Amino acid sequence: MKILELPVEFEFNGQKNYIYPSLIILNNELTLVDTGYTNFLTLIENEILKNGYEMKNLKNIIITHYDDDHIGSLYDYKEKYPWINIIASEIESKYISGEMKSERLVQAEEMLENMPNEEIEFGKWFIQQLKNLKHVSIDEKVHDGDMILDNKCRVVATPGHTSGHISLYFPCLKSVITGDAAVHENHELVIANPHFCLNVEKAQQSLRKIKKLQAETYYCYHGGKFTL
Repeated sequence: MKILELPVEFEFNGQKNYIYPSLIILNNELTLVDTGYTNFLTLIENEILKNGYEMKNLKNIIITHYDDDHIGSLYDYKEKYPWINIIASEIESKYISGEMKSERLVQAEEMLENMPNEEIEFGKWFIQQLKNLKHVSIDEKVHDGDMILDNKCRVVATPGHTSGHISLYFPCLKSVITGDAAVHENHELVIANPHFCLNVEKAQQSLRKIKKLQAETYYCYHGGKFTL
């Protein structure tokens, strides 16, 4: 079993950016964690193929939480590879499947009401991005402490950034895939953009929780791999 970091380069507002989805390889079966923005399917696929793996072996997609840079291409994956098993926490699955209006959209609409004039255009654009996301039903709903992927991976509830956010702990690899529970900045693990955190206090508790696991490697979606 191993975890691969998939660096995906893209341009946003004229600046070069990266995200780092993770690929879990177990018994020749692939599990992708998070799917990038809308239209990122090919970018992520190319990274998987570049590493010598075949898309026909993609068995699962795990979504850490509902945010447009994490679920943007989920619908495209399900369309192209209909056999994929999609895994998310019970809380986030309600937003991903469209059963409930997402927390992020509620937050964005509330923020728009008090935005300074120069930011209103961006606020409206962001809300439209969220509204454009296509809903996908979740095949497997997980909870804190659940063991998945042949009992090699423990689901860790890490609320704060969103209320149903999960991270993934791999005891045999001494590794954690953090989602947005931690980002790698200036050689340390910190909480993701506090401005967008739904509950900063819970986000800090969740960060402490994954640090306590004393993993050797933390795979951060923003900032990339952090090795102790």
